[in-house]
Amino acid sequence: MDIVPLHRSYINFLINKGIIEHYAVSMESQHAWITLNAKNKKEVIKIIEKSPLAHSWTFDIHELFVLDGLHYRLPEVNPN
Repeated sequence: MDIVPLHRSYINFLINKGIIEHYAVSMESQHAWITLNAKNKKEVIKIIEKSPLAHSWTFDIHELFVLDGLHYRLPEVNPN
């Protein structure tokens, strides 16, 4: 737990740079899901391995074909 703040700083840095789009953690299942932008799987591994928590992770990398949701849509137009 001592290195969680360092990890969160790293995650916030990546979010602010537009590398990470989504970051979700389940304490119940102890799983995390990260949607990030990278050129290839090697780049993803380099990004993940820079986290202070990387030594305690096992992970799978899956390239997404479609990512859609409310936040990717144009705002609804409401005439005044």
